[in-house]
Amino acid sequence: MEKIPVVKARLADAIGQSVCIQGWIRTRRDSKAGFSFLEVNDGSCMGNLQVIADAALANYESEVKRITTGCSVTIEGQIKASEGNQATELLAARILVHGWAEDFPLQKKRHTFEKLREWAHLRPRTNAFGAIARVRNQACRSIHNFFQEDGFLYVHTPIITASDCEGAGEMFRVTTLDLDKLAAQNKQVDYSFDFFDRPSYLTVSGQLEAEIYATALGKVYTFGPTFRAENSNTSRHLAEFWMVEPEMAFFELTDNMDLAEQFLKRLFRDALDNCQEDMDFFAQRIEKDAVTRLEKIIDSEFVRLPYTEAIAILESCGETFEYPVSWGTDLQSEHERYLTETKFNCPVILYDYPRSIKPFYMRVNDDERTVRAMDVLVPGVGEIIGGSQREERLDILELRMKEQNLDLEAYWWYRELRKFGTVPHAGFGLGLERAIQFITGMTNIRDVIPFPRTPGNAEF
Repeated sequence: MEKIPVVKARLADAIGQSVCIQGWIRTRRDSKAGFSFLEVNDGSCMGNLQVIADAALANYESEVKRITTGCSVTIEGQIKASEGNQATELLAARILVHGWAEDFPLQKKRHTFEKLREWAHLRPRTNAFGAIARVRNQACRSIHNFFQEDGFLYVHTPIITASDCEGAGEMFRVTTLDLDKLAAQNKQVDYSFDFFDRPSYLTVSGQLEAEIYATALGKVYTFGPTFRAENSNTSRHLAEFWMVEPEMAFFELTDNMDLAEQFLKRLFRDALDNCQEDMDFFAQRIEKDAVTRLEKIIDSEFVRLPYTEAIAILESCGETFEYPVSWGTDLQSEHERYLTETKFNCPVILYDYPRSIKPFYMRVNDDERTVRAMDVLVPGVGEIIGGSQREERLDILELRMKEQNLDLEAYWWYRELRKFGTVPHAGFGLGLERAIQFITGMTNIRDVIPFPRTPGNAEF
């Protein structure tokens, strides 16, 4: 007897097959006609498989009629055409209960997403979080497929680093020193006794290391967890999140924009094509425009707008913003959403930002006031991708590092990339969780990552 997932058992071409399915009970209904309806889900799809359990089963009275939501089962039987709304159902010949689930907390009552965060070990069994997991899986698959098909190499950059990519200082420190003991003795930290012989941190980005491989192998990308010790308890921030960061040698800013637009459209297209049932769920239960919003972006041409022009539009638009806007300030979400939702009604790529508000590694333009930075803004969210053409000229790079009070010696290897065969290159970063939020319409970023890490929360 073939063991198959529920997603296949629900298809009409499975009718007539003798199969074995394994999963968890969603509901049980008993009929006065001498049988029970079981709804079983194994996580392979949104929908359940209906199982008909006849009273003639050997364990019908002793076990089947005790089954509750959450029980785990193996069921053998034959797939038949259903007389109900679904295409198929399973006529059970044998039902084995592996685990009972008395007082299962997810029965019947609908819980808020906030409450479900307290049950991170159980929430994947709900419809919403099963759908999120499948869409997240598809997005990860699409990321790898997109870059692999375009000749990129996947490189693994370190999680532990001594370099601060953004220069922000909001990093988690990694140490084997007994800090409690040092504090009790009122001693300063001597990093010569630490594991790495220097202050070390969890990375906020794999970009700088990816540049090493891009300047040797052409086109690379890194995709993995990153960390930021920013004490932001908001619906848009996580302390641990996943980033995909491509770096491309011989790319300039326009090449970077082209790639970013193609990349986003591929992610959205694959989600619609391969997660149709899940996306329909999000459109029905979470965000009514979840599907149409993605379709519109796929069919649109992204507007490309210099920062200076964006500021002029915002200053003259007549809107009252919470945060005043002027040249030299970083745009807030309300400004980005005005541009994408009101002014242009489509995604916008802003570029050529003031050098004073951007990191040291971004290439300085000939006007010496701006750098070749870019942000991809989408309706409903604002910034979803940030990137730039990198500064390949050693003298300008070192000047920018001094402007931002960075220790040049700490970046000796990064500077040497500009000394030995320097080349124009560019790249960008996409936060996976921000992308999943946008695709699904989920309002809180803590609900699109399996185990959110936020200030005060690291239980699971």
